[in-house]
Order: sequence, then C-alpha cells, then structure tokens
Amino acid sequence: MRQTNTPSSALRRAPSPDAEQLDQLLFGELFEVLDEADGWAFGQAKRDGYVGYVETATLIGQATAPTHTVRALRTYGFSAPSIKAAPIGLYSMNALLTAEGQDGRFIKTSGGWFVEEHLAPIGQPETDYAGVAQRFVGAPYQWGGRESLGLDCSGLVQQAFYASGRACPRDSDQQAAMGEPVETLRRRDLVFWRGHVAIMTSATDIVHANATHMAVVIEPLAEAIARTTARGGGEPTAYRRI
Repeated sequence: MRQTNTPSSALRRAPSPDAEQLDQLLFGELFEVLDEADGWAFGQAKRDGYVGYVETATLIGQATAPTHTVRALRTYGFSAPSIKAAPIGLYSMNALLTAEGQDGRFIKTSGGWFVEEHLAPIGQPETDYAGVAQRFVGAPYQWGGRESLGLDCSGLVQQAFYASGRACPRDSDQQAAMGEPVETLRRRDLVFWRGHVAIMTSATDIVHANATHMAVVIEPLAEAIARTTARGGGEPTAYRRI
C-alpha cells in the first residue's frame, strides 16, 4: 500500500500524462499498487475504490495513519511555523495529514506546517454536507477532479460527504443508489440526471459542478431542468434522500 505525497495526484485511464483523468487522489490517501512500470503505478484508490494509473513519483511507500483532515476549502502547508514562511503546497479539503508536532497555532506534518484552524481532528465531521458543497461555489469544473481547485459533479458530492464523515462512491450512477426515493424536495436531497448529480440547498435551488457554467454554482432546479430538457438531456431520473 502506497500513500499520496502531493497535494493531488491524477488517476488516469492509461499510463500517460495525456490520458483521461478518471479521479484524483488527495494528499495522504492510500493507493494499492497492483503493477508498476515506466514511472506509472496501476492499482486501486483505497478511499473510493477507483482503478487506474498514477505517477509513481507522487506516491511514497510508508503509509502513516492520519490524525487530521483539511477542514478549510484549501490551505497552504508552510516550510516553517510562520505565515511568512515559504509555502510547500496548496492542499484541498479532505486531504489527510499526520501530526508530528506543534508550535503555537501551527501543526507540523509531512506536508508542511499547517494553521491549526484550517484542520480538524479525524472523527470530528461537518454536520451539513449541503453547506460544505456551497463552500465550493466558484470552483472551476474539472472532469475527474476532487480538489477545491477543480472538480466534477460527483466529485463535489463525494467531497461534501467525506467532510461530513460519510462514505460515498465516486460516480453519480453509484451515488444514485444511496438513500431512499423522495418526491417532496428539501435541503440536502440529491437530484440525479443521466450522468449528473446535484444537491438541494433549499426546496427550490441546487448546488452542482457543471460543464454549462464550467464551475460550481447555485441555481434554481427548475432552470437546470429546463436547460437539460431543451438540450435533449431530459428531466431528472431520481430524487434521493440520505
């Protein structure tokens, strides 16, 4: 078992930097290597089960149990316990960190020194996954993305659920099997189209990452339905309550 040692690492369909990105690994996540050649590792992401190719340079061999997760949407890891120190990397929500020490408000990890307020101990989840998703508003759309710098529709749902201490599959068709069917919508319900998913922020509005806006946006559900219907995508296929 290897561990991701960069803020994010692409999991690709083929062993090439130009191949389609299927998923991402965030810092501290585990990857089970099944085969390795020419700078690429083929295997399975431990957190969501996705299979593909990852550059071996982004993985380390000795895994450590995480003590904290990034709670802020994104935060810097610094080279020293000071806001004036050089940043080592920019880490997204749900990256997994192992505390090695503390100096004032800074926690030391293998990813650098982090401001304590931007982290949360493992086992202290958020309480509202719709609220978590809303914090991503404005983040660019990125196919296969799970990081705060860019993510897709199912990646947004997965990240919101992870931050709330809930397991969540990677793809929208798998997510559509979660929860129970519902007819009268309210905040936190999930809305599914063929190949797409959104989270209700109220009885009328949704938050979702989409290729129309190329960003995470909040908009009326009725407008999204009208748009997808006009383009031949049809009406939602399911409404689910978790």
